[in-house]
Parts: sequence; structure tokens; C-alpha cells
Amino acid sequence: MLTARLVLRPWSGSELAAVLGGLRQPHWAADYPDEGDRVIAGFTAGHPEARGTYGQRQIIERASGLVVGGIGLFPPSDDGDVEFGYGVVPSRRGRGYAPEAVRALVAFALAAPGVHTVYADVEPANPASCRVLEKAGLERCAGSDGLVRFRATAPVG
Repeated sequence: MLTARLVLRPWSGSELAAVLGGLRQPHWAADYPDEGDRVIAGFTAGHPEARGTYGQRQIIERASGLVVGGIGLFPPSDDGDVEFGYGVVPSRRGRGYAPEAVRALVAFALAAPGVHTVYADVEPANPASCRVLEKAGLERCAGSDGLVRFRATAPVG
């Protein structure tokens, strides 16, 4: 998946092995991976479907070719809701990469058969993530378990 400045690429086996093994790669930003990337690599390694079309992706800065974060969809519910998550390393924050990646992933997910809602849950103590989702055009709605939910829905009709 391409955006104006990013490539959203499914994880390869070698990328998973490098992150999980702590093996530094020359095509990673200096502060990649962060803790969230390691968690997602572990999840992805244990769930082969997470490397599929609707799974987890690395965020690559097109200008440099460096991996700068991750974004991905989690398995959809039976009623057509799909959760997603994302993260960009600190050295690349503030450049608009996160909203750009979110917009692309949300559009992709909403075009999938049977998907009508794409959402992310955020801790209210994370205002930066709330701003990212607002900039990406998601609607803030009531959450649960102390979280704020942001969602996008497919047009009706």
C-alpha cells in the first residue's frame, strides 16, 4: 500500500526475526523498533494471519527507505467491525506520517467486503494519539474500559 510519502508493507519473516532477535538492520530508523513494534512482532509471529492482506504492516518512509513504525488491522468481528493500531518512532513524529498511514489503512479496510466500521481505542492520557486520529478524519465516540474510541464508517448505500 502506497501513500504520498509512505509504504505500508506486510512484515516479512526476516523482519520479524530481526525485531524479535534484537538484530539491528541498516534500513531501520535509528530508534526503530520501539516497545510497541516488538509487541506487534511477537503477535504477528504467533498469528500467521497477521501477515496477510488485512494484518500488520511496517511503515516505511519512501524518501529514505527506512522503517519508521507500524500499523495494522486486527481480525474483524462477526458484525463487520475492525480494530486497528499504529505507532511511529519518536524521531519521525510530528511529520504527519501517522495520520497519513491511518487514512490509507482505514480506506483500505472500509473497501473490504463486509467491513462497515474501522476503529481504534485510545487512552485519554494519550492526547497525541487522539490528535492523530482526529487529523485522519475519524470520529470520536464513547468508549469503554476508560478508553476513547475513534471510528470511521463506510458510507451507507
